[in-house]
Amino acid sequence: MSVAPPLPESAFIGELRGLSHRYWGTHPFHHRLHTGELDERGLRIWAANRWYYQRLLPQKDAAIIGNCPLPEIRRAWLDRIVYHDGPCEGTGGTERWLRLCTAVGLDREEVLDERHVVPGVRFAVDAYVTFARTKPWWEAVASGLTEMFAGHLMQRRVADMLANYAWIAREDLTYFTNRIDKVSGEGKDTLDIVVRHCVTREQQDRAIAALAFKCDVLWSMLDAIERAAG
Repeated sequence: MSVAPPLPESAFIGELRGLSHRYWGTHPFHHRLHTGELDERGLRIWAANRWYYQRLLPQKDAAIIGNCPLPEIRRAWLDRIVYHDGPCEGTGGTERWLRLCTAVGLDREEVLDERHVVPGVRFAVDAYVTFARTKPWWEAVASGLTEMFAGHLMQRRVADMLANYAWIAREDLTYFTNRIDKVSGEGKDTLDIVVRHCVTREQQDRAIAALAFKCDVLWSMLDAIERAAG
């Protein structure tokens, strides 16, 4: 049986970038969020459920580090855990997300105890963490290439939320404003890792499928949030 040759680098990158239409930026719920159609209850449901995803990102990244035999990758990836968890308590990306939750009318306690997290969101996020724990490290890294699509969406979100939700202040959106440049840099670094370490056609195909899976995870989250918000 003949083995398909690897895609040229430009074609491989093109296949990955070609999945941008499946990113959750095009989901109807995000359209409603950006155009100001959500009421305060809808914003609270979105923020509380998105919190579950934010909380588990460091565990997903820890799983990648735990599966990776390459010190240079582990060192580079460690920064992602520190970014979200913060160098000390009360700092980091998850803390900035909690500030947004407070801004939309949630108490920290009801976010932290996850009483508002709906089953569909929990299932999707848990599946993503399980993927990172059980797949080869490079495949789990490839699933995170949604970073390539995130920067422009965050820029739009800040502008649209400030324009359409008067009770939200710019300082409440520091999760996004702090993350815009960070995620753009991470996306470039992640793409470089995937291109360097996915060198066979099988690896390339699995990397593309991993990114498609991550897009499905995010889309499923918003499907569940949309149903909960009504």
